[in-house]
Amino acid sequence: MNAYAQAQSAYAPAAAPTRTARSAEYEVIARISHRLKKAIKSNDFPALAEALYENNKLWTALAVDVIDENNLLPDQLRARIVYLADFTRLHTQKVLRKQETAVPLLEINAMILGGLKQQGDTP
Repeated sequence: MNAYAQAQSAYAPAAAPTRTARSAEYEVIARISHRLKKAIKSNDFPALAEALYENNKLWTALAVDVIDENNLLPDQLRARIVYLADFTRLHTQKVLRKQETAVPLLEINAMILGGLKQQGDTP
């Protein structure tokens, strides 16, 4: 490799842009929401159960993150996220018992995605 090629390689933009925590959250929530939506539309209960499991894991992780005393989010926002995580857990149980639809869970995720997108730090 000649000097020109080495310099071009060293100073060329990175192949993958640097991702922020917010954009990573957006990606995970969007992926899970897509799986939920697909399972709801196809009326595929096993796929729905898997998507609900992933969604519940997501909301549990979000709740654990915001209850950490070192979390820098405002207290009111942290409380709302914990509330949504609790609602998600309880509503998921009802969906799995076929007492409710999963649509409200999809709507919650869509609202969160909208909020993350407004931050201007997402794809």
